[in-house]
Amino acid sequence: MSNPFLEGKTLLIKKPYKWTSFDVVNKIRIALSKKFGIKKIKVGHAGTLDPLATGLLIICTGKATKKILKLQGLEKCYSATIKLGESTPSFDRETDVSKTLPIININDSDIFKVANSFLGNQEQYPPVFSAIKIGGEKLYNKARRGEKVKLNSRKIKIKTFKITETKFPLIKCKICCSKGTYIRSIANDFGIKLNNVAHLYDLKRDSIGFYKLKDAISLEDFLNKLH
Repeated sequence: MSNPFLEGKTLLIKKPYKWTSFDVVNKIRIALSKKFGIKKIKVGHAGTLDPLATGLLIICTGKATKKILKLQGLEKCYSATIKLGESTPSFDRETDVSKTLPIININDSDIFKVANSFLGNQEQYPPVFSAIKIGGEKLYNKARRGEKVKLNSRKIKIKTFKITETKFPLIKCKICCSKGTYIRSIANDFGIKLNNVAHLYDLKRDSIGFYKLKDAISLEDFLNKLH
């Protein structure tokens, strides 16, 4: 009997908080190998989520890994919380606050104006604390050693940037964007456009193309079903 995971499965998984995307892939690969007695099985994900982010992670197994590149190119939508008045080197809560500024002069009108300014095609610089490789090494390793790295901008597109709540210093929003967009960079740039500072406080991926978080299952539930 053929193994459905070798033939190819597309799994919708809710990524746990503080897990890397690779952690999830590796956990599933080991579980499948143990369950079916398979020494080698291909398992991959269609779009990285940072450790502090949660939400939809598409996992492909076996022959389905061939469509990962296509899945990665789909539009992604997020629920994000941006914190004003504080910046961090990683642009999120992974590193300590490095700069603070008062936000008493910022109002709702400023917030909506800046959000609208992000819409459309633009150039974005990725965070230095990222998994992008330069010289065969991931950027975050260089950043943690304090090395200075020259980054190139990349073309991205923001289709939707909707402010859903302003509860200063926290701003909640919905963002839909193209492949390769860093929401952490958007949060940092949001502060700059306000002549202030900001960082990403919370992030959840709601969808990748027509794949929705509401249809995903927790990693724990998936592993329990294998038993």
